[in-house]
Amino acid sequence: VQLQASGGGLVQAGGSLRLSCAASGRTFNTYVMGWFRQAPGKEREFVAAIIGSGSSTYYADSVKGRFTISRDNAKNTVYLQMNSLKPEDTAVYYCASGLRGSYYSDVGYVYWGQGTQVTVSS
Repeated sequence: VQLQASGGGLVQAGGSLRLSCAASGRTFNTYVMGWFRQAPGKEREFVAAIIGSGSSTYYADSVKGRFTISRDNAKNTVYLQMNSLKPEDTAVYYCASGLRGSYYSDVGYVYWGQGTQVTVSS
């Protein structure tokens, strides 16, 4: 499975961005997909996850109500809509798949994209 993340950039606080992650593989609709982020000097942390059908989603408390994860299985793509961005959201964002454990832990995912930088200015 190959993952390609895109959509990062520089945005002012309060603004919005939409990240995309395109995946290879014929069985994309069976993959749990996750988004994680890593800020400078910090450990990688869970942001959101979505099951294969898209009917269940999971969020970190820090992004609930501001971020929305979704997927288009026809396009083999998962999205992360980020609204009301804050400077503390600044990080490299990674998409992941191949879940073998907890939705919330990065060690539970096997496949990772290359990351896309999100910078939120105050």
